Amino acid sequence: MKELDSIKKEVIKIMNNDPAHDFEHVMRVFHNAQKITKKEKANQKLVLTATLLHDIVSYPKSSKRSKLSSVDSAKKSKSILKKYAFSNEEISIICDAIEDHSFSQNRIPRTIEGKILQDADRLDALGAIGIARVFATSGSLNRPFYKIDDPFCNNRKPDDDHWAIDHFFNKLLKLQSLMNTKSGKIEAKKRTKALKIFLKQFKSEI
Repeated sequence: MKELDSIKKEVIKIMNNDPAHDFEHVMRVFHNAQKITKKEKANQKLVLTATLLHDIVSYPKSSKRSKLSSVDSAKKSKSILKKYAFSNEEISIICDAIEDHSFSQNRIPRTIEGKILQDADRLDALGAIGIARVFATSGSLNRPFYKIDDPFCNNRKPDDDHWAIDHFFNKLLKLQSLMNTKSGKIEAKKRTKALKIFLKQFKSEI
């Protein structure tokens, strides 16, 4: 698809995100989306276009604007897509998918294309890659690994603004139950198992 190649080149030029939301992340989500789309009745061109553009605006986690990243990515995507041969309806589907995908927006996407993007993005928050991304973000935020007197949130609410391990309990371990597609759920189950194995090992070492 010529449009995808052109959009990919454009995204590479404009993205300047942290390691957890860089272009390598985009391409991992892209490959996840390709796999899911093959098993779901969805428009591959629209799904993959949305995937390439989904993080073109990514505010730092420490920023008050962080929760607006997906909203502003959708707005910026709209202006980019007008340069290509997309209909108004297609642009709407792509931008809605981008706006809805974020965990912080707490939305169930309006379209199957949006559901696939959300699943593909959430898969990259799980498994070995998901663990790596947690600690990459923690390093940039200077966030300690865990709360010494209650590392695994047994007697308190998770607070991932302050401790890295809390992010597993605040978000990552919830994702499996929030997946939209059958194939997304199957892969999420495998990757969530890796998180649990990591936490068990982590517990034995502290």
